[in-house]
Amino acid sequence: MPVEAVIAAFKASLRGELIQPTDAGYDEARKVYNAMINRRPALIARCADVADVITAVQFARENKMLLSIRGGGHNAGGLGVCDNGLVIDLSRLKGVRVDPVERTARVEGGCTWGDVDHATHAFGLAAPTGIISTTGVGGLTLGGGLGHLTRRCGLTIDNLLAADMVLADGRFVTASAEKNQDLFWAIRGGGGNFGVVTSFLFRLHPVHTDYAGPMLYEMSQAPKVMAWYREFIRKAPEDLTGFFAFLIVPPGPPFPEPLHNKTMCGIVWCYSGPMEKAEGIFKPIRSFSPPALDLVGPIPHTALQSMFDGLYPPGLQWYWKADFVNELSDEAIALHVKYGSKIPTMQSSMHLYPINGAAHRVGKNDTPWSYRDATWAQVIVGVDPNPANKDRISAWAKGYWDAVHPHSAGGAYVNFMMDEGEDRVKASYKGNYERLVAIKSKYDPTNLFRVNQNIKPTV
Repeated sequence: MPVEAVIAAFKASLRGELIQPTDAGYDEARKVYNAMINRRPALIARCADVADVITAVQFARENKMLLSIRGGGHNAGGLGVCDNGLVIDLSRLKGVRVDPVERTARVEGGCTWGDVDHATHAFGLAAPTGIISTTGVGGLTLGGGLGHLTRRCGLTIDNLLAADMVLADGRFVTASAEKNQDLFWAIRGGGGNFGVVTSFLFRLHPVHTDYAGPMLYEMSQAPKVMAWYREFIRKAPEDLTGFFAFLIVPPGPPFPEPLHNKTMCGIVWCYSGPMEKAEGIFKPIRSFSPPALDLVGPIPHTALQSMFDGLYPPGLQWYWKADFVNELSDEAIALHVKYGSKIPTMQSSMHLYPINGAAHRVGKNDTPWSYRDATWAQVIVGVDPNPANKDRISAWAKGYWDAVHPHSAGGAYVNFMMDEGEDRVKASYKGNYERLVAIKSKYDPTNLFRVNQNIKPTV
């Protein structure tokens, strides 16, 4: 730990705040989305601008401090915060500039996707993102990025045009198809291993009003629904997506009272094509088996993007397990139904996100995301507000994952992973791992940026 005079000089050099354990706002500043994570950093630098980021990176390097980078703080394993080190907090870097002619958005590193959705929606545009608007732009993008527009527009990284970054040696660079191409390749799925991204430039797509929402089915229908869904989603139009879920129905509107607290299965649909075609698109979906509840209809894209925010506020206990999935065999479906019917708490769930369509048209070596042939990204989450239920929700998620993992493609979407070790990181990047190691060795040879799904340099 640096001496007090060194810390005082660091604090004086920042336009933003330097928060220490004795400061009144320390406990709030160190909180992350997943309340299962309870780390105590020595210093939190809430940067006001890029100059602050450069100063903070240099301070960590020169003083040999453990360093973590916090954008939105949503990371599953709480990797935006570290024990006894320095946190670079980007939450004050909030600017979004939309160019409606070029259909791009310049987004600063502290933004959430709700900030981006708000700014782009006014122009009838959207970026492909996740499904909870409080998620940070930085973490989701650097890990890949999937959600309601993946089948139509590709992953978030497939729509990243450039990024401004502060490197481990303090240099400020731009990574794009024209500049620092190796770095640009690495950050499109390689996580926060290569530097601090202070701004992103995204390609936008015409999206304003979706035809979207959940359809819920009785658990007795789950095998039939899953078997139908596995075939349907492979051939569905690319402007239609839907993720399958096991869930406990929340006890409140818009759900009817007879369904409250009931364990069910469902598909959350999103059609972002021409509205006049929506009813025709959904005719075969509605006719295959009438759902117990159908809430699908026209909805502003921003409302769809924030639909689950209330169900998943910050401060819940989360335990995550994940895999990529190519096939849903009858045996796998039976295991899903077995564990999905035993969801332990109202906010726990299993989701199967389709990652085919446009996402499949990018080569497996064009970005670090190696699973371009996978059909789904599967995530199992044990979630509850009560810390006393930590073991219960974790045991359910682990048991479920142990049962279905043999039916997976091997690795997992890194944004859905906890701290699971080097072998799981390698499995998630497959043949792209060694290339990532080479780029890591070039840009961060001392592994300054290691509080992440870490790719270790060879130096």
